[in-house]
Amino acid sequence: MRSNNVRLSYGISMPLIGFGTYSFPNDRKTTELAIHNALKMGYRHFDTAKIYGSEAAMGKALNEAILGRQIEREDIFLTSKLWGSDHHDPVSALKRTLENVGMEYLDMYLVHWPVKLKPWVNYAVPNEDDFENLDFESTWAGMEKCLEMGLCRCIGVSNFSSKKIEWLLEFGSTPPLVNQVEMHPMWRQGKLRETCGDHKIHVSAYSPLGGPGNAWGSTAVVDHPIIKSIALKHKTTPPQVALQWGLSKGSSVIVKSFNQERMKENIGSFDLKLDYEDIFEIEKLEEVKIMRGEFLVNETTSPYKTIEDLWDDEI
Repeated sequence: MRSNNVRLSYGISMPLIGFGTYSFPNDRKTTELAIHNALKMGYRHFDTAKIYGSEAAMGKALNEAILGRQIEREDIFLTSKLWGSDHHDPVSALKRTLENVGMEYLDMYLVHWPVKLKPWVNYAVPNEDDFENLDFESTWAGMEKCLEMGLCRCIGVSNFSSKKIEWLLEFGSTPPLVNQVEMHPMWRQGKLRETCGDHKIHVSAYSPLGGPGNAWGSTAVVDHPIIKSIALKHKTTPPQVALQWGLSKGSSVIVKSFNQERMKENIGSFDLKLDYEDIFEIEKLEEVKIMRGEFLVNETTSPYKTIEDLWDDEI
């Protein structure tokens, strides 16, 4: 694969296509095999999180590849995330993650959500009584400590709205380099991309295809007639159109499929170039918040009635 990286602040380079490792049900051997296959296809950015349960599998596969001299540690970019139950001590949480992945450092550590959960809440859909008051100044100080200690090369956030980005910048000594959010042709994040651009914060898109194949996802993006017509025009596929749209906006994309054909298709989106007319047609699509917040907010148990409440009505 040719070099397709984004240069973050401080000279850190990150591959524009990341390989997501969340799966349900989580099967360690399946994840390990998928990562080995991804390495062969040219993927070099691997995305995990404590709550995904894939840190150990990811670490085992990557360390096997490093020991086998297939890759060097410096060739790969590793991302994991601070779960809500660990806001009280990000340093200890990151040290546990490093033990899981068998690495001395992460390339990027993100705050998974702008919510704090009680220390024992290690499940994806919290109950109403599981939430605590968020003291994000303390959380971010802990993230900055992780950076100072060399446990990670950069820090960032995930699922942060424009308002929460501005709020964080008021007190944070170190700004986030990345904000990872749901983004695809039917949820284009225009305002958020503008806010992040003003502060040199890179936007990374999860569910860039709308999450087809997942319980919370939809095929609305890849099945949309406009996306299909653009794919037909370029003799390519709807997923490649959706991914290239995200890349054309200067964002990175986190793809998640363990199917080898789809893995090849996803990374092949680099070869597509959309023209002005394509972008114009996509910009006219009705926006639909398909994921409604990945899998954290359960509208029957969360103190937030909707994801808009959590994200201050605009992410």
